[in-house]
Amino acid sequence: MYLFLLVVDILLALGITGLVLLQRSEGGMGGLSGQSVNSFLTARQAGNALSKLTKYFFIAFVCTSLALVVLAKKSTQSEAVSLVPVAQEQPEG
Repeated sequence: MYLFLLVVDILLALGITGLVLLQRSEGGMGGLSGQSVNSFLTARQAGNALSKLTKYFFIAFVCTSLALVVLAKKSTQSEAVSLVPVAQEQPEG
């Protein structure tokens, strides 16, 4: 379960990165979106769709990240940790 959530979390992070790069910027260099997105939808429709998709990816990313934290917290065990090494007995021979 932990590994599955970790893979989903990584894929969501990559998806969010890609979606943010595809969005049109208000200033500066502009977005990285090509003509294929602009010819399919108007600029406003594409921006709204990408914004909504980014929002949903972000919500899913936060949920999977919190689930990973809960699973990691449950799997850890409290143990006493000694900073002084214990001397091992050497066999006589």
